[in-house]
Amino acid sequence: MNDRAVALLEQYDVEILRTRKGRGVILCDTDKGLLVFKEYEGNEAKLTLIERLLSRIKCQGGVSAETLVPTREGALCVRENDGTAYILKTCCEGRECNIYDRGECQEAVKTLAKLHQCMVLEPQEDCPALMQFSPLQEYEKHNRELVKVQRFLRKKSQKTQFEYSLLGCMDYFIKQAREVTENWGTYEESLSGGHPKQEEYTYCHGDYQYHNILWGSQGMYIVNFEKCLRDRQIRDLYLLMRKLLEKTDWPVTLGRELMTAYEKIEPISAYAYIDLYYRLAYPEKFWKIVNFYYNSGKAWIPQRNQEKLDKLLAQEQQKKSFLENVFQI
Repeated sequence: MNDRAVALLEQYDVEILRTRKGRGVILCDTDKGLLVFKEYEGNEAKLTLIERLLSRIKCQGGVSAETLVPTREGALCVRENDGTAYILKTCCEGRECNIYDRGECQEAVKTLAKLHQCMVLEPQEDCPALMQFSPLQEYEKHNRELVKVQRFLRKKSQKTQFEYSLLGCMDYFIKQAREVTENWGTYEESLSGGHPKQEEYTYCHGDYQYHNILWGSQGMYIVNFEKCLRDRQIRDLYLLMRKLLEKTDWPVTLGRELMTAYEKIEPISAYAYIDLYYRLAYPEKFWKIVNFYYNSGKAWIPQRNQEKLDKLLAQEQQKKSFLENVFQI
């Protein structure tokens, strides 16, 4: 972030005492406490929605979360001459959630359940609802991308060791991806739209992972709502669970503990339970490895790519065992 962007802070009714660089942001010590100044890539209409969600969370009082700071003119973002937008948000001094501390992970899941109870918004004329996200359409898109990369690799005359490794397991994971997508689609069709109506206007954090869960002096503090979207709220639990389970080799006990912790606050319906199963069963991590490879420069392929693929393959049986034991029905 350049000095011109920092100069935009003059449009806010805050006294800047000191600024320092954070991870992709500017941390601002001010007369109103610690604030975060960061680039924003969405549109202003979505910012209005985010502000509504954060205001509702604050009013409910059960979860501590960031809030957007408006300019003196009441705008939720400021722009450079080139059109780049920036937002100013509250924050707290703290550390990221420790993914290896089961107590903290369970507390993060309970906090998520409380957060979800606040994130239901009816559309307003000045703030219409976002389009409903379709995970099935997303997975169908991923499946097409996997086939596209497989064709690319088959035609490539000179391959690196990583490319040979990737190509060698693509049939397996493409078959798995298609089966999960087809089975989920068939299941949803069998319901004929019978999923719970209360999910019609539910929102998700969209990026609920340990980086965005801070432990501060007042407990957990949730940040970075810019990826919020309309989807079934089980999406957030899926994302956090997948991240934690991948880091710890898919232990069955941890998975059950996380689901139990969530249900202590908010019950998981039978429909959401099956939704969670299919999201976990889809080979999302494999797609991410493939996508990163295909959209990066191929003159030099980082060794980290091979390490991620090796770990994924080593965990595949553990993941299967997890799904069989946790989702026995």
